[in-house]
Amino acid sequence: MAAKAVFILNGPNLNLLGQREPEIYGRTSLADIETATKARAKELGFCVDFRQSNTEGTLVDWVQEADTKGMGLIINPGAYTHTSIALLDALKAASIPKIELHLSNIHAREAFRQQSVTAGGVDGIIAGFGAPGYRFALEALKSLVESRST
Repeated sequence: MAAKAVFILNGPNLNLLGQREPEIYGRTSLADIETATKARAKELGFCVDFRQSNTEGTLVDWVQEADTKGMGLIINPGAYTHTSIALLDALKAASIPKIELHLSNIHAREAFRQQSVTAGGVDGIIAGFGAPGYRFALEALKSLVESRST
């Protein structure tokens, strides 16, 4: 049986990375982030299931799938961070280690972006480091997985 994957889920508009507000989100595309993330995951000894959707219900379905098929979850909920009770409920129901990730420092942004509705459903948050944040999230997730297995 193949090893369980780390699910990395990306929310709305992250497919536009590199084009959308590069002064905030950087010039690295989501495809470039995926390539770098998969390479780092391999170095850490696990595989990645990397996905993006602009649809809230799809992200909820994927969180539920990650809970049954994955070893851990990293989620960049995008704008759903600030609005999605459905995503929060799915995250709270999932028993695997979970990390919320943001490219920008949401606490230094507009007031409406400073509140994370979804934060209550994850083990930790990484924000403000741009594309390298995905690498940091993988390393933190590895630590969470290892601490739960001992």
